[in-house]
Amino acid sequence: MSFVLPALWLSEGGRLISLTVPDLSIIVLYFAMVLGIGLYLRKFSSTSDDFFMAGRDMTAWVAGLSFLSANLGALELMGWAAAAYQYGILATHFYWIAAFPSMVFLGLVMMPFYYISKTHSVPGYLQLRYGESTRALSGISFAFMTVLMSGINMYAMALVMKVVLGWNIHFSIWVSSLTVAAYVTLGGLYSAIFNEVLQFFLIWLGALTIPILGLIEAGGWNGLVARIHERVQGDYTHLWGPLGSFSSNPMGVHWTGILFGLGGVIAFGYWTTDFLVVQRAMAAQDLRSAKMAPIIASYFKMIVPLIVILPGLLALAVLPFNLVPESAVGPGLHSYNEVLPLMLARYCGPGLLGLGVTALIAGFMSGMAGNVSAFATVWTYDIYRPYMNRRGTDKHYVRVGRWSTIVGVIASIGTAYLVTHFKSIMDYMQALVSFFIAPLFGTVILGMLWKRGTAKGGFWGLLTGTLASIGMYTAVVIHPAWLRYVALSTDAKPMAENLYRALWSWLICVFVTVGVSMFTTPKPAEELQGLVRAYTIIPSDGDLPLHKRPIFWGVGVAVLFAVLQIIFW
Repeated sequence: MSFVLPALWLSEGGRLISLTVPDLSIIVLYFAMVLGIGLYLRKFSSTSDDFFMAGRDMTAWVAGLSFLSANLGALELMGWAAAAYQYGILATHFYWIAAFPSMVFLGLVMMPFYYISKTHSVPGYLQLRYGESTRALSGISFAFMTVLMSGINMYAMALVMKVVLGWNIHFSIWVSSLTVAAYVTLGGLYSAIFNEVLQFFLIWLGALTIPILGLIEAGGWNGLVARIHERVQGDYTHLWGPLGSFSSNPMGVHWTGILFGLGGVIAFGYWTTDFLVVQRAMAAQDLRSAKMAPIIASYFKMIVPLIVILPGLLALAVLPFNLVPESAVGPGLHSYNEVLPLMLARYCGPGLLGLGVTALIAGFMSGMAGNVSAFATVWTYDIYRPYMNRRGTDKHYVRVGRWSTIVGVIASIGTAYLVTHFKSIMDYMQALVSFFIAPLFGTVILGMLWKRGTAKGGFWGLLTGTLASIGMYTAVVIHPAWLRYVALSTDAKPMAENLYRALWSWLICVFVTVGVSMFTTPKPAEELQGLVRAYTIIPSDGDLPLHKRPIFWGVGVAVLFAVLQIIFW
């Protein structure tokens, strides 16, 4: 099978291709469905527990698919396709070593504490464990991070519309954003979760077109590898082989950065403390379902690189021109971030194009809905209620949640343009994770596993770790040569800096938390019931059949994880 590219990628109207009536029908039908779900579920979201936690009534499978879909947004689809073009198959580490171990750890070790404490959010857990000051710090920083993350999804969606359809970037942002604001405001987390499950299937149906047709054109996996070796210098097709030194791989990172910075800190921090995904598991109907949700999601996570990493590798092999960093885009040039829409335009004709564009829209809305629903919960429960209005009624807090959803969307629009200052979407995202998530993981994990941690220790550890990460980033921006001090090598590149910066900020948080805690008074044991492992009785799964125990499926994830590392070593 052969594919012929247009002589000119952009027509006079500024677009690659035009939508036919079937394509437009698919997109319109999708918008009608998500708004219809929001309207229908409004009647089930009358109380704050319904609106913010979906009534804690989700099955393990619904919670698990929503858990994954909240993460599988435009950031994921666009960002990792761009990262795969930029770094090769090394981007897959952000799925395999950065997802499976931490998702299983969340389900088996940390979820019991979140669920048993009946908290509405991760900052809510920190309030119970450490006190108000730590809750306030984490709540404000999380709300700020969520708005910045939402901006990424908006920008990614606008890129799709601009590159594929030639739509005005501002128009694209507002139409899609207002649709998300409408259905989340109407149905709350109920609406977000059920739309995320719908979007999960739409994303897969639409996104599979590119890897299937791309592999046919490239001549299978072996043909793809051969083409990449012919066209680019460096090892873009092995996971671990080129990580022996900073200079031997396109990411400019050493294996220690991948193993400890990514696998040990960023991954565990994101999957176990980012309320965007943890909120979905908290909405499960019982503890077993809450534990199973991230484990179920981890099995699907294993194959996500098929639709996000493979398109980037295919672009390296088949596109007749080179892509450039976002900051270097000029007339006639395309950025790394445009890999996925460019490949969509290459392979999809009438009908398939509508399905592919709908998949990207679904990805945008999935990620956006996850961010704004998490923002609304944290703002209402961890900022507004404790510090602005402690005496409001339940209906009042639901109204606040709905209004904060709209405010969060509008604020996110203002942050969408920050992405243009980074080489790619993923460079931006990993910088945010190192600022806010890495030190937060240190605070949360010490709180759950170490009974001696104190309120002052938790607060000062979190604050110091966050400021240290931002300080390291700022120092490298002012003096780029200082990158070698943060990332340990003159050959290191910005992504390596993100990984090592996360590791240092986590270590600083842990050391400060332990040091301050040793000189301050811990809470009495009776106040730590259900919050710390030493003082919590976790219900046993021993009476369940083996195939229904979370530990059984967690072991299965570990086996598959090892097999994948060996195959692509």
